[in-house]
Amino acid sequence: MGGTGTKPAPAWTRKPFLVMIIALTALAVVGTTTQTWITVHLDPAQLGQAVNTQDGLPVQGSKAATAVTALAIVALAGGLAASIAGRIARWIITGIIVAASAGILAAALTVLADPLAASQGAIAAATGVAGSNVQVSVTAFPALAVVAGTMLGLSALLIIPASRYWKARTRFDAAAAGTNPEASGPADEIDSWDRLSKGDDPT
Repeated sequence: MGGTGTKPAPAWTRKPFLVMIIALTALAVVGTTTQTWITVHLDPAQLGQAVNTQDGLPVQGSKAATAVTALAIVALAGGLAASIAGRIARWIITGIIVAASAGILAAALTVLADPLAASQGAIAAATGVAGSNVQVSVTAFPALAVVAGTMLGLSALLIIPASRYWKARTRFDAAAAGTNPEASGPADEIDSWDRLSKGDDPT
C-alpha cells in the first residue's frame, strides 16, 4: 500500500533556480553589449591619422543598440523583485520582464537587419561625417543578445505557473491562495507583529 504524500514540485518551479536563470540571462545580455557588435571599415582618408586603424572601427553593443543595457537591467531587477513579490505583483513584474525582453530582441534584430544605420553614430564620432558609404561587418554578439533575450522572456513566463508552488509569504498571499493563515500559523515576522498588535501571542 503506497502513501498519499504530495507530489514534489518540479525542479524548474523552484524559486532560487528560476530567479537565477532570469538573472544570468539578463547579465548575459548586458555582457554582450560590452563587446563589439559591428566593425566599420572606413577609408583611411576619412579616419585621419589620429584614429587610423587597419582593423576597422569597432562599435560596441551599448552604442549600436543603446536601449539594450537599460532593458536588461530592468529585467534583472524584475527577476529579483519577483522572488519577494505577492501574487498580483508577480503578474505585473512578469509583464515588465517580458516587455523588456521584447525590447531587447527588437533592438538586437534591428542591428542585424541594418548594421550600417546602427553604426552611423560611431562613424560620425570618428569622422565627423554621418551617412558615409562604408563597409560593415557584424560579429556574433548581436545574435547572442537575441538568444539571451529570448531565454530571458521565456524564463519570465515561467514565473506565473512556478509561483503556484512557492510558499505564501504574507497573510494576503495566503488569502489569495484560498488558505487560512490563522490555522497554519504566522507566515512571517510581519504577521507575527500583526497578531501581537491584536493581543495574540504567536509563540
